[in-house]
Amino acid sequence: MSFPVYTTAVHVADKMQLPHPALLIISGPCVIESEQLCLDIAGAMKDICSRLGLQYVFKASFDKANRTSADSFRGDGMEQGLKILQKVKDQIGVPVLTDIHWPEQAAVVAEVVDVLQIPAFLCRQTDLLLAAGATGKAVNVKKGQFMAPEDMQYAAGKVRATGNNNVLLTERGASFGYNNLVVDMRSLPVMRQYAPVVFDVTHSVQMPGAAGGKSGGRREFAPYLAKAAAAVGVDGFFIETHPNPEVALSDGPNMIPLAQMEALLGQLATLHALNHG
Repeated sequence: MSFPVYTTAVHVADKMQLPHPALLIISGPCVIESEQLCLDIAGAMKDICSRLGLQYVFKASFDKANRTSADSFRGDGMEQGLKILQKVKDQIGVPVLTDIHWPEQAAVVAEVVDVLQIPAFLCRQTDLLLAAGATGKAVNVKKGQFMAPEDMQYAAGKVRATGNNNVLLTERGASFGYNNLVVDMRSLPVMRQYAPVVFDVTHSVQMPGAAGGKSGGRREFAPYLAKAAAAVGVDGFFIETHPNPEVALSDGPNMIPLAQMEALLGQLATLHALNHG
């Protein structure tokens, strides 16, 4: 017995859709640290994904509104962030994704980005989901750490209630006691009934609030979880990366060093191909 897979075409960006034989890779730094960093990572990832035959969307947040401590870096705000994301689109030539936190941000952000992302903590917020859906852009809804995978069909349904069918669902782990997450691989085929599914490799190894006022992480486990998800079957991967995670301004402990990305993505592409052979 196998679970049915959602097969209705979801438009992610120009000439990019799911389901597709080629994996979708959503990757970039956690937060927009600087224009040059974003350009450098986007350019490197575009080249890697091109060599491997993968679909690529650049990701970076203009505001990390849910940092553990008020002293943590959040970003330089929406206006500056959108300017940088527009430059990534223009100079590197790749689609871009960023988070929104308020319904009022949806239409403004949609003027620049190709994919609007709903943070996990906000995945039940009806007005936010409706505002994102109303833009007509693709909407990536992260599954809350507190949500059953079956309940994500209703989050997708809220977006589709606007007439927008372009919904992705992303698994990023479930709370397991304090300061820890686990991934139930059963959630992937469950959610894949409702929409294309992306596996968030790096947030799944995050240790929320476990590093003294900020989140820790165990990046050494990321490749194991990623390969397990590829074997189970997903449509894409969300992987935060940085040239030097040790100095990253957000989520450094769980990010994959940029120099290691091609090897990891090559392994994931091979496993993914087995499911589409």
